[in-house]
Amino acid sequence: MKRLFYGLLLSICLGAVPARAQQDFSGVQMKTTHVAGNVHMLEGAGGNIGVSVGPDGILIVDDQFAPLADKIRAALKQLGEGKLKFVLNTHYHGDHTGSNKEFGREAHIIAHTNVRKRLSTEQKGAGGNVTPPSPKEALPVVTFDDALSVHFNGEEIRAIHFPAGHTDGDSVIFFTSANVVHMGDQFFNGRFPFVDLNSGGSVEGFTKNVGDVIKRATAGVKIIPGHGALATIDDLKAFHRMLTETTSIIRKQIDAGKTLEQAKAAGLPAEWASWGTGFMKTDRWIETVYNSLSKKTARHHSHPHGDSVHH
Repeated sequence: MKRLFYGLLLSICLGAVPARAQQDFSGVQMKTTHVAGNVHMLEGAGGNIGVSVGPDGILIVDDQFAPLADKIRAALKQLGEGKLKFVLNTHYHGDHTGSNKEFGREAHIIAHTNVRKRLSTEQKGAGGNVTPPSPKEALPVVTFDDALSVHFNGEEIRAIHFPAGHTDGDSVIFFTSANVVHMGDQFFNGRFPFVDLNSGGSVEGFTKNVGDVIKRATAGVKIIPGHGALATIDDLKAFHRMLTETTSIIRKQIDAGKTLEQAKAAGLPAEWASWGTGFMKTDRWIETVYNSLSKKTARHHSHPHGDSVHH
């Protein structure tokens, strides 16, 4: 099941299939972990779900795939009898927003402006594959550009936009009293991340965003990654070091005039081998970094009117 899921996840992230791709989710079980205060984490298939449960009801961060909506509802009911009031989307990918069309009928969906733009329009992924627009009930009804706060269950739940990272619409969610941060896909714990270059993502922006979250973090913070196990600040720092050091290696290859295939052949130090055991293999990560840095280089070598300089 895990291998099949990772294949589906990669397809969705790359835009090869829509979030409602035909896949058997019958064997998926929802795992619930108490994080801190009113905050819990749900793991199933797709992005990790953050949950706030308390006297005001229930708020969730991301909602995985539509076929899992009933299982998510059942898991939430085990945490509390309150109504689902809000859904926060960290970004637009289907493994994080697939159940929007289910929960959007009963709760307000909140997300960055670009999440609504992308969910409401046809999206073209890698290789020209197309994901059609989402139905109206799946769209965020409250959008923001920089930051937004929901005062809920006795704390400020703050969504902050971090630009040009995993996509162009990423938000990191801070549960300020519980001292919990939900990173969305700005953090893949212990593995190479997927950076969606086709949707405004950037490896350098991604790395900067992670560094900025580390600077904001307070002692004892618990971190919910988009994918992977519940994490600590040390896990996030290790992730940031991986991003910084592997990017530096590929940048040197580009500066030396190496092609993508040569960079792949050179590989990465053995220290990072285990990071390529998820759905983003080492070759794919090298390709992502190379293409992201090459795009920046191309921009820097353009005329003011946008015409590329050919050497």
